[in-house]
Amino acid sequence: MFRRNARAAASAAVCVAAVMLAVTGCKIDPPAAAQGGGEAGSAAGVTADAGITRSGPLVIEPGASFSPVYSLISGARHSIDVTMYEFADTTAEHDLAKAAKRGVHVQVILDEKEKRVNSGAYSYFRNNGIKVVWSSSRFTYTHQKTLVIDGSQAVIMTANLTSRYYSTSRDFLVIDADHADVTAITAVFNADFAHRAITPGDGADLVWSPTDSQDKLLGLINGATSSLRIYSEEMGDTTVENALIKAAKRGVDVQVCGENEDGEYDSAFAKLARAGVHISYYKSSTGFYIHGKVIEADYRTKHAKIFIGSENFSSTSLNHNRELGLITSNSAVLSAIASTFKADFSNGTHWT
Repeated sequence: MFRRNARAAASAAVCVAAVMLAVTGCKIDPPAAAQGGGEAGSAAGVTADAGITRSGPLVIEPGASFSPVYSLISGARHSIDVTMYEFADTTAEHDLAKAAKRGVHVQVILDEKEKRVNSGAYSYFRNNGIKVVWSSSRFTYTHQKTLVIDGSQAVIMTANLTSRYYSTSRDFLVIDADHADVTAITAVFNADFAHRAITPGDGADLVWSPTDSQDKLLGLINGATSSLRIYSEEMGDTTVENALIKAAKRGVDVQVCGENEDGEYDSAFAKLARAGVHISYYKSSTGFYIHGKVIEADYRTKHAKIFIGSENFSSTSLNHNRELGLITSNSAVLSAIASTFKADFSNGTHWT
């Protein structure tokens, strides 16, 4: 995740980086930008409320302080596979090094285009017995955020392992122990680590970019009959926007909670609002930030489902990046997201 802070002080290098916004899955963050904290959203005094931090396989950030991730790394006995868009968390780095020293086979894939963020972790891993590679050039970005522990559990995240943002970012982590899912994720990791082509398997409920994510997310939206709750950092895919508009017009209660710093998505939000979509947004450069990517459909119905993953609503994210999410009907996950969304939607600035 990038945040575009302190634009007036941004260097020429950052101006060049801003050109990449159209194809990357996150925000641009100038060097030495202010770290998370302070006011949240667009309303003074709004702060990241811990609220629910764990519900079944779901971890909600901020609040849990990524302690479940650290615990899983520390408890690993045989293997750890990590695919991460951005890695700048010294606790996680040190825990992985400790795991390698006790004989755990640790492998890491880091996004090569994010060397500015990832080079420190890359060097540390190479110097501490961890096998690390840069991502394959076959993807525009490797934006996936996943850990697999001992071939038996996968942590599928909307968050990067960048500790400077932990205290202010709304993110979600799902701990997935489904054998078919973990097997599929491991197979893709092995191929991506070797820079070898693979068509990912969907396991029980996985959503992969660039193979099937757009179809699956559209299927979730188009199949909704009563309600849609959307967390989206970005709103830059016309196909998804049109699907949300069609849902609202057929009577689905559509709510979107997202980011809109500097009015970046004014046009998209206006278009959605005209069709009856309800929108709440945040725009603080240093405070509470919606980084999660979630679609919850038809909560409190027998066919309720929810998507959680790394995919943003952008063509690059859905069609050209390596991304991973999942769709689940787990009741604990659904109810926790609904409760968290209600508070976040209420606390944001409502589009009028």
